Amino acid sequence: MPASPSSSAQAARETVAHRLRDMRKAAGLTVVDLARRCGWQHSKTSRIENARTAPSATDIRLWCTACEQDGQAEDLVAQSLNAESMYREWRDQMRSGLRALQTSLVQFFHDTSLFRVYSSTLIPGLLQTEGYAAAVLAGAAAFRSLPVDDSAEAAQARVERSRIIHEAGHRFVLLIEESALRYQVAEADAMAAQLGYLLTVGELPAVSLGIVPTGSPGRAHWPRETFHMYDDALVSVELISATVRVTQPSEIALYLKAFEELRSMAVYGAGARALIVKAIDALA
Repeated sequence: MPASPSSSAQAARETVAHRLRDMRKAAGLTVVDLARRCGWQHSKTSRIENARTAPSATDIRLWCTACEQDGQAEDLVAQSLNAESMYREWRDQMRSGLRALQTSLVQFFHDTSLFRVYSSTLIPGLLQTEGYAAAVLAGAAAFRSLPVDDSAEAAQARVERSRIIHEAGHRFVLLIEESALRYQVAEADAMAAQLGYLLTVGELPAVSLGIVPTGSPGRAHWPRETFHMYDDALVSVELISATVRVTQPSEIALYLKAFEELRSMAVYGAGARALIVKAIDALA
């Protein structure tokens, strides 16, 4: 049975605590020694090592300095912050409605220069037409039994937010599994309009649209979970129950490695257009 978001978050906190404990032991320091070097009570060291108290960024930097491991400080700080905010349950995000969720990200999108998106299941939100987005969001509202279905308004807000692809100062590298072109999540007319829009938006100068063919021989990567990378600062991973916010530099680097390997398997330009047209023809 999969772990709940709360238990997984606790496991992430314990990972940070264990790394700090192992660092102390590797430095040959006792709990009392480390506390003395950091200038706090030894009970605080024990609470941090047992994941009963979350260390602050200052605590972690002092700890690393005490162990002569300053080079690990920033990665541990990011990992600790990630453990405290990594899980954002959908039920909490949707508490104010689907439209509010779409508009809450507008400023964040404007602040992002480089968007990298890999989607194995759906057309990415940045490329969705209103009809397709409405079908996707209506499905989400029904699945989560939202008291108010504002999916139509949310679809309009999503399309408005996505106009950023036409604004200067942003670049978009988007990878879609070919199978995602075939999942008929909307009526045939809406699907045809959506796939037709991909043919148009893929020609924009700021957009690199790649399709990963289902028949790629010797795939280095099987289809992965959908994830969005915002500059080199944040990866957002979509789960059924929650989104996971990854901010630890070493984890971001791993997602970037996976993205680049998936990117090398994709086809672009005429090759991508041919797969999209093939999906359109299959709707007939």
